[in-house]
Order: sequence, then C-alpha cells, then structure tokens
Amino acid sequence: MAQTAMSGYGTAAGDDPLQTAVWRLRSRACWADAAALLEPRTAGAALQRASLLVERCLYTEQGWAEAEDALRTAEALAQSDDERGAAACERGQLAYASTLLAVRDRADEARAALGRAAALIAPGAPGRALLDFRRGLLAENLARSPQSARAAYRRAHAGAVAQDDSLLLSFTWRHLAGLALRDGELAEARHGFTESLRIREELGYLVGTAPALASLADAETEPEASRLRAEAGRLFRLLGGVPTWLADQLAPPAATA
Repeated sequence: MAQTAMSGYGTAAGDDPLQTAVWRLRSRACWADAAALLEPRTAGAALQRASLLVERCLYTEQGWAEAEDALRTAEALAQSDDERGAAACERGQLAYASTLLAVRDRADEARAALGRAAALIAPGAPGRALLDFRRGLLAENLARSPQSARAAYRRAHAGAVAQDDSLLLSFTWRHLAGLALRDGELAEARHGFTESLRIREELGYLVGTAPALASLADAETEPEASRLRAEAGRLFRLLGGVPTWLADQLAPPAATA
C-alpha cells in the first residue's frame, strides 16, 4: 500500500482515470489485473505496482515471486530518499507477510527493511504514517509487544488524519480497536471497529469489508454478532475466499457433545 486512499489515488471524484481503475480492481481483490495497468517505467509507478502485488500476497498467500520481481524493479528505479524508503517499506511488508503466514521466517529481514525505511522517510513525510502502521504490525504480531504496537498505531493514526488518508485510517482504527478488545475495553473496541467498517464501506473497499465486519462481530453480543459474521461470510465467499486468513475466524464453532 505505497498508495493508500488519499485524494488523487482513485477514490475521489475527479481523480485520474487510471488510478480510479486501479483502485476499483484492487478493492475487489483483483490485484494482478490492477498491477497490469501500471507500466513500471518510473519509480512511482513501479512502487505502486509492487505495493499491489505485496498486498496480494498478504490477502491470498500467493504470488510471492511476482511481488519479489516487482520490488526489485522498484528498488532499482528509486532515486530519492523517499522512493528508497517506500521501497524498503514494501520489502518489510512482504517479509512480514511471509513470516505471519508461515510461508518462510523472514522476521529479521522485515525488521531491517522497516528500520531502513525509517532512516530514509522523514517524520511528517507522506509515507511515514504507513511505515508507522507497519512497524506496529511487527510489534503486535511478531514481537508480541502490544504496548509498542499501540504507540506505533497511534502515530500512524495521527499521520493518516493529517494526510486525510482514509484507507489507512480504517486500518489504524481496526488495529487500535483490536488491542482495546484484548484489554476488555468493549466500548472503545466497538467504536474503533465501527469507524473502520464505515470508512471501508464509504470507500467501496470490498476486500477489506469482510474483515471489518468480522472484527466488529467479535465486540458485539448476540444476535448482532451472528448477523455481522453472516454478512462477512457472504462477502468472503463472493470474493472467492479472500482474504484467506479470515476463514478460521468465520468458521462455525465446533459442536459440543
């Protein structure tokens, strides 16, 4: 997600038609088709193409070789510190996804790449909020440090607000809410999950709507929880079982004897 959901990237009226087409395909889980629309002749296009293919890996557990190839192209074309930092951020995300999904343990590579990105992307630069969010993911899911994760998510949240980056806000709301739920703060969790779902529905981010529904269900009581999970399951099936990691969360509880 080198490009997220700021105006100019296909999510607002009057955006470039190419970016609008890329966004529509991406939001419907058609990452390869979206990437095919982008000619990696410039650093910006190569980075966006790589980010799409990295995201596909995280959601489908497929396409690792294509993502690696796209990343190498983006790294070769990067010239400025911001471009090199954005490429390092994508490499860190790919290594994180590989580790999280138990494809291959690349945790050290993820940490090193995001550390390199932090040295290249200045505080307040457009890519810093996304980097902070991804450092939060590492802290929460690989380092098992919820305190560090919360601090990183809050920095990312503030940066997303400052940049009017709606899609990134939907991610920071959701992950901050997840930490609140783990701490038993149900009201805070419901609020965060509700905000995440609202943003994703407004943006038409279909591939992210099922996870948002399932997360909100975890913070709700019956019968609302079952209704939300049923809707999440419908969207999950509509998109052909994407994201793959949502299957376990949506599985019906085991029958008791």
